[in-house]
Amino acid sequence: MTSRIDKTIARQREKIASGAYYEAHQQLRVIAARYIKQSNYEAAAEILVGGATALLRAGSQQGASASGGDLAIMLVDEVYTKAGWGITGGDDDAEGRARKKRLIELLREFPSEEPTRKRFIQEMIGWSGRFGPVERGDAELHHGAGSVYAEDNEPYDAEKHLILGTSESAETLAKLEYEWYTNDEPHTAAIYASRAVFPYLLIGNLRNANKAFLIFTSRLSSSNVSLGVQEVSSASSDVRVFPSLPLLNFISMLLLTIQRGSADLFKQLTAHYASQIQEVGIWDDALSQIGEQYFAIKVPRQGNPLLDMMGSMLFGGQNQGGSRRTPQGRSQSKTVEAPPASMELD
Repeated sequence: MTSRIDKTIARQREKIASGAYYEAHQQLRVIAARYIKQSNYEAAAEILVGGATALLRAGSQQGASASGGDLAIMLVDEVYTKAGWGITGGDDDAEGRARKKRLIELLREFPSEEPTRKRFIQEMIGWSGRFGPVERGDAELHHGAGSVYAEDNEPYDAEKHLILGTSESAETLAKLEYEWYTNDEPHTAAIYASRAVFPYLLIGNLRNANKAFLIFTSRLSSSNVSLGVQEVSSASSDVRVFPSLPLLNFISMLLLTIQRGSADLFKQLTAHYASQIQEVGIWDDALSQIGEQYFAIKVPRQGNPLLDMMGSMLFGGQNQGGSRRTPQGRSQSKTVEAPPASMELD
């Protein structure tokens, strides 16, 4: 059977190489549908992956990549989903890992400008959420999608997936936010750092929040020696202090406060930086949610601050012209200010 499938794929690749994209596309759909009807899902998957890859590599000429995208979507909808292929997420789930790897490799074949790519990502994440242990979708697939968007300099789409990704996603996201920040005013560093840190905190991923902040601030300090960064050490922690960037100090102290679980320290910290937080103008809902989630501080509010914050602050999308826009927020104060003197580090 494998030899027969290989010959089928080879014939269709010859058609694609000769420019017969539409003919190859239609024949591949028919052949795959025949295997699906026979419940021979593995054969159908091989046909669709081979055909989709060849068409996607042919580029956008005469709709070749769109045809490849159609076959890729068919792979998820008609094979993965109909077959009920699942993933357990365990170390012994070799089949699940192979199925995810196949999807991620196929995703990387999409030209960045191909419109069907977004639909393919939605379908593969949806499949993993339906047939996997995590309803919001598999972390490795989210990381794969987020990494592709990051490489294509699409920060809003990248953020959505990297936040729900793996431990490796924190580094990818921090580097993305830092590169984005370098195109903005120097004093806006904390706004970009918060785009990585706050969402991780809101989904309870303190480890990734700390990792992303460390990577962001390490790049910032190494690339801007004039900032005069101060290293403050204690028995239990090491902290970088940015004299000219008070809200970066706030985020740093917030992470330490969460680790200690002290509601009093949280209230003291937010009160100390209240004027700078007000200047940003977009952190209130996120900090209210963090206060409730980590310190049991109830704040009267309407709606869902987690969804509101993720929607308005982080995932604002694009303006009507389609271009990326700078994260919203008023200009930050440039006042030199260190963390509260009364907040000991150990």
